[in-house]
Amino acid sequence: MKGIVLASNCSGGGKTTTTLGIMKALMKKGYDVQGYKVGPDYIDSAFHKHITKKPSRNLDLFLMGEEGVKASFSRGTGDVAIVEGVMGLYDGKGINSEFSTAHVAKVLDLPIILILSPKAQSATLAAEIQGILNYKDEFIKNTNIKGVILNNIAPGYYNLLKTIIETHCKIKVYGYIPKDKELTLESRHLGLVQCSETDDIDYKIDKCSNHILENININSLMADLKQCDTYDDKYHVKNRNFNIAVAKDEAFSFYYRENLELLQECGNIIYFSPLKDKILPQNIDFLYIGGGYPEVFGKELCDNITMRNSIKDALEKGLKCYAECGGLMYLTEGIEDLNGNYYEMVGFFKGKTEMTTRLQNFGYCTNEIDGLKKSINGHEFHKSKVSLNEKTVYNVTKSGFDGKIKKWTCGYLKKNTLAGYCHTHFFSNMDFLNFLMENDN
Repeated sequence: MKGIVLASNCSGGGKTTTTLGIMKALMKKGYDVQGYKVGPDYIDSAFHKHITKKPSRNLDLFLMGEEGVKASFSRGTGDVAIVEGVMGLYDGKGINSEFSTAHVAKVLDLPIILILSPKAQSATLAAEIQGILNYKDEFIKNTNIKGVILNNIAPGYYNLLKTIIETHCKIKVYGYIPKDKELTLESRHLGLVQCSETDDIDYKIDKCSNHILENININSLMADLKQCDTYDDKYHVKNRNFNIAVAKDEAFSFYYRENLELLQECGNIIYFSPLKDKILPQNIDFLYIGGGYPEVFGKELCDNITMRNSIKDALEKGLKCYAECGGLMYLTEGIEDLNGNYYEMVGFFKGKTEMTTRLQNFGYCTNEIDGLKKSINGHEFHKSKVSLNEKTVYNVTKSGFDGKIKKWTCGYLKKNTLAGYCHTHFFSNMDFLNFLMENDN
């Protein structure tokens, strides 16, 4: 497998649309494409999977550790590895490039292509590119940036910028994607609208791939891909012969592929839909409810009374369960949206969820969990808060760029159910996975 990293100077620079278009274009030329996403994002990786027809994999140095990132990367298959970056190329956890797209590219020794969406500038763009090319800090001494793709511009403007970039930056310009309103992917309060909710996604990406095949030198781009290194994968668990139910539908879809693979090693995964199925799968030993958009599908979840009752009854009887973010919200008594509408949920935890207008405790964090000797790394990304009369077992710490420390409590443990806002990746938290499987109050 040969690989490349697609990065930008900022969020909203066209990374996702261009990434999907390039994936589709390469598939049209007969390549078997494997998608990857830098960072904790679930939504972009779902778009990757839709296009390539194979699971995309996250690469997050904070959540997974360097060995975890390498192991996740090694699980991909195909001819071409397309790694979509996150935010700007050097944007990490704090004020430097640690955990950034550039840091991941360095760890995997992969070249980078910059995707830029210029507007109302000419030579200044060359100055920006030179700054990106020459940036250095304690984590990045140099970056292997091969060239530039310009996005969302007219042909005449492209010809001007191509000449400027190649004259002043001495770097390749592969081509451009022309302005086309039909390529726009819609957003909502936590990012892009999910692939499963985008009816015309195939039309959009097919059109984008045609633009790419017409206006980007794919042969030149392919020549700059690098043969990928192979890495050890030590992340495996014993078979417990568990039957594991995993909530999976439009309301609950935020899962790291490797987490599901580890659960599969624990036994047998049975997927079900809290939106559409009537009751939980029978004879299960463990329940996993991941994140998603329960607030968007509040009425549908509320109306499925038999499922809500089935889950509550199973948890009250002691079924082992782990719920993250949207899963936590679903297990409360109800969700109140910004318009004051209230939708009843499972009601296992006493108290409700309220939607807010801003992000709550956003970012990477570290959890100390009662009963687990090792702290775990996690990530929070939600515009809701819960008011619960339940025992908390997470002591959460978030370090700011200025050295300030923010602390709060979360993580609700009741009977054999653990639920919290924090998303975790099991690769750097294998003890936590064993804790979940073995926990028995």
